Amino acid sequence: MQCIDDHLNAPKRENIEIEESVLKQTFMHSDSSTEAGSVSKSIDEKSGIEISSEKVETGKVESPKKQSKQWGTPFLRRFRYAWASTYRKTFAIIFTVNLAVFISLVIKANNGRPNQRDIGTAASANILTTILFRQENFLNLIYEILSCAPHSWPLSIRKRLAKVFHYGGVHSGSGVAAVVWYIMYTVESTLLMIEDKNTHNDILANMVCSWILVTGFLLILATAHPRFRRSFHNSFEAFHRFAGWTALATFWIHNVFSAAITARETASTIRITLLKTPSFWTILISTCCTLLSWSRLRLRHVVPEKLSDHATRLHFRYTPMSPFYGVKLSDRPLFEWHAFATIPSIDEATGKSVGFSVVISNAGDWTKKQILDDSERKLWIRGSPLHGLLYTTRLFKRIVLVATGSGIGPCLSLMHAGITPARVYWSTRDPWKTYGDEVVNAVQKADPHAIIWNTGTQGRGTIVQSVFNLAQESNAEAVFIISNPKVTDMVVFGLREKGFAAFGAIFDS
Repeated sequence: MQCIDDHLNAPKRENIEIEESVLKQTFMHSDSSTEAGSVSKSIDEKSGIEISSEKVETGKVESPKKQSKQWGTPFLRRFRYAWASTYRKTFAIIFTVNLAVFISLVIKANNGRPNQRDIGTAASANILTTILFRQENFLNLIYEILSCAPHSWPLSIRKRLAKVFHYGGVHSGSGVAAVVWYIMYTVESTLLMIEDKNTHNDILANMVCSWILVTGFLLILATAHPRFRRSFHNSFEAFHRFAGWTALATFWIHNVFSAAITARETASTIRITLLKTPSFWTILISTCCTLLSWSRLRLRHVVPEKLSDHATRLHFRYTPMSPFYGVKLSDRPLFEWHAFATIPSIDEATGKSVGFSVVISNAGDWTKKQILDDSERKLWIRGSPLHGLLYTTRLFKRIVLVATGSGIGPCLSLMHAGITPARVYWSTRDPWKTYGDEVVNAVQKADPHAIIWNTGTQGRGTIVQSVFNLAQESNAEAVFIISNPKVTDMVVFGLREKGFAAFGAIFDS
């Protein structure tokens, strides 16, 4: 979850900065064995509870029990483990399938120009796929199907299934393909109007709708570029939402005019033609998916629990919540949304969930406003709760859970579930002062030997090597990390380079 926006887009948080010397040493010299640090334990003054942490001097790594032989050259490793991501592979597969369809239509056409109706069907099919891979119920079903593989299956298969959170590659691949198809459709509509010499009004109307659609699609595509999306996230959401709604409404009008042209050519009625047109059914399903999500828009009461000047915890009581779900919150539902992992709230008397909470840290204007406002209030929640990255942990027998700063919030849901045995590595500044007794106690309850690295007193550790050692010692099958993009990429690449399975949320998960 997924994608948890405010955990992924906070590169300036002090508790997750990594010194350049550590980054360089981790990426370029992760094979080397240097002097091991000592193990230290600190006593929290507030609670008297011992926080066990592996004390590692900045810029040095501990000698691992065993060092995997690394595959290929540094360039090939970076290409395989960083650039050639599952997201990009999925995008490429979607585009290749569409290219194959286009070639088959060209071959089938008598004059080398594919039939306009076939082009429209291909475009609308891609639009349907794009919308389906943003619909909560559909995505939850995909997660549940792919995450139900038994532990008896080979680890190589389970590792691939765990990459389901790269579903954004299907969404973006189908979206780009739809735009390309519709550009072709619009060119064909324009040529048809020129050949028709403005004899029929339905051909002119069909062309005008086509150009409106292409303009809206290109606007959505341009603002969805990762660089624009990161720099102007609220603008990206607004363009995506309003241009998408405009395109959806225009598509219905366009379908009617297109059906009118076909009905005139085949001596049929518009109604019969629409019912026989695949585009009508794909756009109908697409519209239902969009309406289903927004029909669940509700204003919910929230009780804040201020943890510190850096973090707060928002409590909701309107419904019980199972582990491994996330929700979208907003105080301006038409303009911005923020996704957070939920933590089930359990009634101690009954042991049943009576609500849920989310942990929010200072990662921008919206999160800062939530932290400063300690009064009870209401926030908007939209759609169904959605599975995220950590739902796939059930595919593995044992894991290592890595979090930096408020990234521990999504991990608390997994700890509560207790489905997959996990060792915990949490790096943050002043954990007790920043996040309070309840959060830290929950971490230590889930893993009594959790490594809670206090960056305020211990400096920056060599996180990749420390996590790799912890994974080897615990015989873990995989590592999951919740952090900001910089640290997530560093840890995932560093561990995969060593031949170890590692998973971290991406910008479009």
